[in-house]
Amino acid sequence: MTPKRPATRLDFEIAIICALVIEADAVRGLFDRDWDDDGPPYDKAPGDSNAYSAGLLGRHNVVLAYMPGMGKAKAANVASNCRTSFPNIRLALVVGVCGVVPHVPDTKDEIVLGDVIMSSGVIQYDLGRWLPEQFVRKNTLLDSLGRPNAEILTLLAKLGSIHDRKRLRDKLAGHLEVLQEEPELKAEYPGIAHDKLFNATYRHISDGKTCEECGCNGDLIRRHRLDQGIPKPVVHAGLIASGDTVMKSGERRDNIARDEGIIGFEMEGAGMWDTFPCLVIKGACDYADSHKTKVWQRYASATAAACTKAFLEYWVPSVTKSHIQCEYTLAFSLSEVADVDRFVGRKDELAQMHNILDKPDGRRIAVLHGLGGIGKTQLAIAYLKTYHSNYSATIWLNASDEISLQQSFHEIAEKIIREYPAAIAIRTAMESRDPYDIIQAVKRWLDEPNNDRWLLVFDNYDNPRLEKERQVENDEENTKHSSDGHPKQEATLASKAYDVRTFFPNNYQGAIIITTRSSTVRFSKPISLKRFTRVNESLEVLQSHSQRDKIEQDDAAIELVQRLEGLPLALATAGAYLSQVSISYAEYLKQYQESWLRLQKKTPGLLSYENRAMYSTWDITYKQIKHRNHAAAMMLHLWADFDKEDLWYEMLRYEGSEVPLWFKDMVQDRISFDEVMRVLCSHGLVETDQKEWGVDSRGYSVHECVHAWMKYALNAEQDISMAHLAMSCIASRIPDKDEANYFLVQRRLLLHVDICSSRLIELVQLDDIDCGSITHRFGSLYADQCRYAKAEAMYNRSLQGREKAWGPEHTSTLDTVNDLGLLYADQGRYSEAEAMYNRALQGNEKAWGPEHVWTLDIVNNLGILYVEQGRYSEAAAMYNRALQGREKAWGPEHTSTLEIVNNLGILYVEQGKYSEAESMYNRALQGKEKAWGPEHASTLNTVNNLGVLYKAQGRYIEAEAIYNRALQGKEKAWGPEHTSTLNTVNNLGLLYVEQGRYSEAEAVCNRALQGREKAWGPEHTSTLDTVNNLGLLYKAQGLYSEAEAMYNRALQGKEKTWGPEHISTLDTVNHIGALYVEQGRYGEAEAMYNRALQGYQQALGTDADTYPLALNTLKNLGHLFYQLNKLGEAENHYARAQSGLATIYGHNSDQYREVSSQLSKIRDMQQPKPRWWQALARLIPYR
Repeated sequence: MTPKRPATRLDFEIAIICALVIEADAVRGLFDRDWDDDGPPYDKAPGDSNAYSAGLLGRHNVVLAYMPGMGKAKAANVASNCRTSFPNIRLALVVGVCGVVPHVPDTKDEIVLGDVIMSSGVIQYDLGRWLPEQFVRKNTLLDSLGRPNAEILTLLAKLGSIHDRKRLRDKLAGHLEVLQEEPELKAEYPGIAHDKLFNATYRHISDGKTCEECGCNGDLIRRHRLDQGIPKPVVHAGLIASGDTVMKSGERRDNIARDEGIIGFEMEGAGMWDTFPCLVIKGACDYADSHKTKVWQRYASATAAACTKAFLEYWVPSVTKSHIQCEYTLAFSLSEVADVDRFVGRKDELAQMHNILDKPDGRRIAVLHGLGGIGKTQLAIAYLKTYHSNYSATIWLNASDEISLQQSFHEIAEKIIREYPAAIAIRTAMESRDPYDIIQAVKRWLDEPNNDRWLLVFDNYDNPRLEKERQVENDEENTKHSSDGHPKQEATLASKAYDVRTFFPNNYQGAIIITTRSSTVRFSKPISLKRFTRVNESLEVLQSHSQRDKIEQDDAAIELVQRLEGLPLALATAGAYLSQVSISYAEYLKQYQESWLRLQKKTPGLLSYENRAMYSTWDITYKQIKHRNHAAAMMLHLWADFDKEDLWYEMLRYEGSEVPLWFKDMVQDRISFDEVMRVLCSHGLVETDQKEWGVDSRGYSVHECVHAWMKYALNAEQDISMAHLAMSCIASRIPDKDEANYFLVQRRLLLHVDICSSRLIELVQLDDIDCGSITHRFGSLYADQCRYAKAEAMYNRSLQGREKAWGPEHTSTLDTVNDLGLLYADQGRYSEAEAMYNRALQGNEKAWGPEHVWTLDIVNNLGILYVEQGRYSEAAAMYNRALQGREKAWGPEHTSTLEIVNNLGILYVEQGKYSEAESMYNRALQGKEKAWGPEHASTLNTVNNLGVLYKAQGRYIEAEAIYNRALQGKEKAWGPEHTSTLNTVNNLGLLYVEQGRYSEAEAVCNRALQGREKAWGPEHTSTLDTVNNLGLLYKAQGLYSEAEAMYNRALQGKEKTWGPEHISTLDTVNHIGALYVEQGRYGEAEAMYNRALQGYQQALGTDADTYPLALNTLKNLGHLFYQLNKLGEAENHYARAQSGLATIYGHNSDQYREVSSQLSKIRDMQQPKPRWWQALARLIPYR
């Protein structure tokens, strides 16, 4: 009986290996069936680089392996790969051409070109040592290749008999005729005239030419078989020499033949020999001498191929599983499921599945785990479509519950009976109509010893019950029935949970795929499916379902797939809707954002997702979670009011008096919280975050679409109490600035505050008192993060709530007023800030009195505001009032008093009063060291300020020492990445720039930049200050393009955060002007300076006349005009700067004297000159 096409590559037992394409062509020319023409090529094991063809030679299915070239190393590699992909190979035939010895050593029988030699053994003739006198081959037991196995040797002995030798020759001749009928193979006999055997000592005249071309005319050795006409190919068996060198020496050929008893030379057998039971079958194409020619290669390839097919007619196939399995083959079908037209991505996951399932023996299980809608079923379908030919039967089972699974077994039983009516056991079970009997009958069929190449798919096994859970549920069984004995809903849900392993066949064989949402299914290491991470994959899914072209050119489509975060079900849902309406991607995106639930309900069902809609696909999971853990189900409701990412334990540890009991139990300790999260993770709805923040525990996240389901489907009815609970949790976790790494906690909270702040606009029903407190804390977080518009909105909401609840003069109301003042001051909105401070000051004076410490806090804030505006005398008055009040209230050494002393030091530095500043700093430092110790953060801040003072005085060595003390102390107290530590790092960088220590400055500035980017983000004003400093560094080095890039980054960031007219923004504008002067770009420099000057004037009004930065810009303009010889304009700007500097620093200050000197020089240049001077000037050119 002719064998069927093998079901898998595991069913092949014979391999044929060819080094040359013409050799393989001859073999393939004798295929009775070419299996590559009857179906897809057989797959290969991972890492196999070989190329194969498969076909039928007589009654044998053979796999033909192509080699990339000649040689035993390449042969060994091909053999190794072939063994991996075709592990059941019992015989390997190395087929092709070779050089031969003219006479068989023992019998002296002639071997002519076109004869065939078969190996009774193989020796590696080039393995050994070259001694000074000779080559000695290694022939020890370990160095020698083994003999052919007994089955090959006994068959060779049989073929040596007179009867079978004749029959083999006749069969060979018949197969050769078949090949010679194919013109493209060119397998005709080349002619007796081309069969020339020269004396062994006669060498070929010229390499690269035939004997005819170069005129070889040496003595020829007579070949008696050729005297009788065209010879029929004869088969010779004997030892064959194999090596990596081509034998082209008649003398050496004869010596080796005499010493080793070999009959031919080839180059592949040694590489194959130890991998497979191996036989070399080669056609003689030359005499292994220097007169080699390719004339005989095609004919010799044909005789070798013909001999191979003749030999295989004697090779008896074993009764293997491949034959027996014909009784267990089921036709491949996917009628049970609906697949997508085009499967996208998942190559890595398919490879993982293949590595697990593609084993020859034992039970293999692949568990596909992931969120509902992530594409587990479609991945399983894709695997079946790709690799179904590897299996005798692929069986799809609906494992969503036991009833569905029983029905699937019933359908499989019907299919087996249709294809194998003699399956009596299954027929009997079907007649009984007992589901249990049917399942057991199918399992017994799958347990048959020779039926081990099946693949079962248990799809949608989402409600598992394993041993531990089963025991818990049995213990709780008596609580799950109502008084009338009927099961409660929870009990019904519990009954749907089952252990799928009871449906597995008993014998340890076959392959199984399980798709599940539950991570508790761990029958093997699960393959976790994640969302698509590449935009192009998401676009492919959307395009396939929407049936719209050029999707990659539509920005709205790209935004949509990014919003859907690579969830296949979400992408397919969107595509299905878009395929039936004429709206654009932009319009769909708008509807998605504004009317999520309504849009989902209007979307048509998806056959490829069992008609599940995205808004309901997780409902089943939710019910299972609710049955298993009530708190976990309620957590899903609560999560709707948080951001989808990074929900962590410490943020939820709110201990308000009215929190629900389930929440109180959940956050009572970490174990309880993690148990809730474990339940949610095990059902695939939640994932653990891998990011380590360096503060608090790691968080948990949900997919964007799951979060949308929480908000719009699960929380379709608005629950004010849940929203309030979420806001209270977040507000309670907002840290004070004395908490270690407070800035990292703030950044983690920011996304959650964004969600809640938008909800606050909707929830007008919130209690004004609670609302005022929550929004005040939200405002403080936004202010610290430089989110000023958000901060202002929150503070104003807080102010309205507190004014309504407490009145406009209540101290809590005034706290918000004061913080609004701080916010306005940060933004450079000085008049508004001053108004807020004055309102808060008046209120606190009325409530607490003029000398109360809270009143004095606002006085201090006013002092800071006046310093920023350059209103130094007013600032001094405020500081002195605050200082006197605190000295009276707390004493001269209290730390609160010392903070005012420190601020006075800052004021004196700004005024250039360095000795007074140093006195203030030393007093503050000594007091803090006494009160807090030398390493306290507040002490170190004053140390840092002393460094700033020393730098301003040019006392660089002292400044560096002070900075290093501050840095070491802060690193010890706060760590190397704390924002306070980075402030000192930044100051060190500026110091090194002034000293010209540029490499050290760059290293330090980059450390500050990286740290601030990590702590605050790339657009925070503190980060941008360091970017600005890098610009100063590059400018000092003459690296103008790098400097300009840094300044522009700083400018764009500050314009975005502060606005174009903020003081800090204008400072960077001024730096850019100075850079342009260095580059000789005077027109651009003037524009920048004027922009900065006008900005200061607009922001500060008349106060700009005494504002240090504005005066610095006036000086810069004076310098510029002086360089351009515009002396009148230079004089005007210098004079304005001089007036302001006199006011704030005095006539004796260095700043005043510098400008006065320049002004005198210009005025002197403008004075009329004597005639002798004018005559001299005409002789000396102006420079």
